Amino acid sequence: MIKVEALIRPQKLDDVKSALSEIGVKGMTVSEARGMGKQKGFTQHYRGAEYTINLIQKVKIEIVTTDDQAKSIAETIAKSAYTGEIGDGKIFLIPVQDAIRIRTNEEGDTAIN
Repeated sequence: MIKVEALIRPQKLDDVKSALSEIGVKGMTVSEARGMGKQKGFTQHYRGAEYTINLIQKVKIEIVTTDDQAKSIAETIAKSAYTGEIGDGKIFLIPVQDAIRIRTNEEGDTAIN
């Protein structure tokens, strides 16, 4: 099993969800995140004062899937989240040792399907 973890622009979430739905992804966890990378933040003016915003808003998507589907999911996220500008995000593929469905006590791939 693989955990696909993606950090993307908030405005691209609907595009990513639609694309994932089209390839059959049934479940995901979505949460708000803040961070910085190459973008390094930006400056903003409010009532005559200048503020530096160092942490940029992102959306974190987490999907645990079988090994054979992970690459396809990552490619779909990359295609649908792409704008071509700095700050498009990152995708991580992380090995998962095991999964257990609490309700039925199923383990492994059956717990995530």
